[in-house]
Amino acid sequence: MFIEIFESIRDFTETGGTVLLVIGGLIFVMWILILERILYVSFGHKKLKRETIAQWKGRTDRASWNAAQIRIAMISRISLKLRFSLPIIQALVALCPLLGLMGTVTGMIQVFDVMAMSGGGNARSMAAGVSQATVPTMAGMVGALSGVFASTWLTRLAKTERIHLEDALEIKR
Repeated sequence: MFIEIFESIRDFTETGGTVLLVIGGLIFVMWILILERILYVSFGHKKLKRETIAQWKGRTDRASWNAAQIRIAMISRISLKLRFSLPIIQALVALCPLLGLMGTVTGMIQVFDVMAMSGGGNARSMAAGVSQATVPTMAGMVGALSGVFASTWLTRLAKTERIHLEDALEIKR
């Protein structure tokens, strides 16, 4: 069973060329970072948020200018931790379609090489180049779309968590 899966993956990467391997590696790294963010928000952030709120409520001075600056610093630290790898994820999302386009170009170059050698009339000989032109494009778009949804959700979640923290760290007047 596992051998059949690996053979299918190998066949798919052969039809897409070497650019497909790069796209696959990029998507893998992107999803590792996305899963890390999800795990952080699910487990690490909640603990840090509770500790920060407890630290703020334990302060006797929550009304002065100094207290307001400390509150801003607390919120900023947690916000930075929430958004830690989001710019990297967004950059990887932007790279996916560009690498797909590079796969399209390399595949079309192969098609033109075959046409130059065989005279352009043999469709079977051009099929490998056409698949190398279309499969990386599809893989890049699929990776970009999945990354866009996850990145947008994580960005929105970070913004919402920041707002909740700002509300929880109230300033006494």
